[in-house]
Amino acid sequence: MAVDKALESAPFEATETVRIPPLIKRNTLLLALSMAFSGAGHGMVYSLGPIMVVQLLESASLAGVGLAILGGVRFVTAYPIGKLTDTYGRKLGMLLGIGLGVVGAILMGLCVILQSFPLYVIGMLGLGVATGAAHQLRVAATDMYPPSRRAEGLGWVLTGSIIGVFVGPLLVAFAQSAAPSIGLPAISLSWWLAPIIALPGAILVMMVRPDPLHIAAHLDRYYPGVQPIVHRAAHGRVSPLIFLRHHVRRAATASSFAAQGIMAIVMVTNSLVLAHHGHSLAAISASLAAHTIGMFGFSLPIGRATDELGRRQMIVWGLIIETIGALLVALTSDFWTVTLGTFLVGLGWSGTNVASTAMIADTTEPEERGRAVGTLDMIGGIAAVMLPVATGPIAVAAGLPITGLLAIVLAVPALALVWPIREPRPGRFDDPA
Repeated sequence: MAVDKALESAPFEATETVRIPPLIKRNTLLLALSMAFSGAGHGMVYSLGPIMVVQLLESASLAGVGLAILGGVRFVTAYPIGKLTDTYGRKLGMLLGIGLGVVGAILMGLCVILQSFPLYVIGMLGLGVATGAAHQLRVAATDMYPPSRRAEGLGWVLTGSIIGVFVGPLLVAFAQSAAPSIGLPAISLSWWLAPIIALPGAILVMMVRPDPLHIAAHLDRYYPGVQPIVHRAAHGRVSPLIFLRHHVRRAATASSFAAQGIMAIVMVTNSLVLAHHGHSLAAISASLAAHTIGMFGFSLPIGRATDELGRRQMIVWGLIIETIGALLVALTSDFWTVTLGTFLVGLGWSGTNVASTAMIADTTEPEERGRAVGTLDMIGGIAAVMLPVATGPIAVAAGLPITGLLAIVLAVPALALVWPIREPRPGRFDDPA
């Protein structure tokens, strides 16, 4: 409660009085473009991953294994990566993610040619670490902005992923047309094209100066007159247990868990439903591109709304929209209806992701923020491990509609935790008893 009283009495700058310095705008643009290039192949994990498992293991009930591996690696590595970036800066973590993503993509393409499931697992391990490290982009974005424009800054960076939405399906479509002439499987060629797109992302990250961690530690130098909220930093004592003692962080984490879990369910059911009805890899990739548009295409207006309306309200709406989308995917089989549902899942996830990340940044100091967001991702990774594995057998045993009920079961407890939060002004909280 002492921390929350400090938050209540701390100065809070008005949005309209804060101007973004040119240096911050430049760094934000570089991070957004890096997200666009390095994230171009991330969508293939969801569109091609389940299909590859079915081909390698010849079992639809195991379609979610690859996504579970991805989530498991994120669970194990999210906190250590956060500690790395808290110690050595955000850029190192992002560059690590891009490098491991390149290695993982090469191995994923090779496993199809060799028909090797162990190689698929190793490739997914690399992609899992890459995904966790890439999430430090969110931390870097929140580092560079004061509380009243923090979600907007996050929205700018996440919007960069929208370019990758269009690049991913184009890579798959090009691979499908070119693969027969060069004697390669289309899936393998798709994966081997991804590193070509990712490498410019590394160059853009290296151009960011100074490191966002340095900016966060000296925010008043970049925003003269701004007095950001002061917290009691843990000074190295950040741990999941300490982190979860704070109700606002606990609610943000539960919301992230639910949002990640619902998305994991839909990522498995979407590709299985569309593949079962005979749609091509390009069509499946396009449907999941609609999901990614929902995830990132509206990040900027969502970020601005989060700064204006508050983190709590955005999380509530995000979870409701995501649940509606999951029900559409679970209860229908028409391509466009499934695609609409997948889009809504992405849109709801975006609102929850932006708001919960901003909540964590609002209640932490720069030197602990990487680990705090790492803890958020680590717990979200639990959902990403359990639910893809469970979704396949559940769908086979009880039918796809039951996965919609599972989405409701995930959303309700998170909403119950978020609802009592009092947020007098966006980014400032009174912890409920």
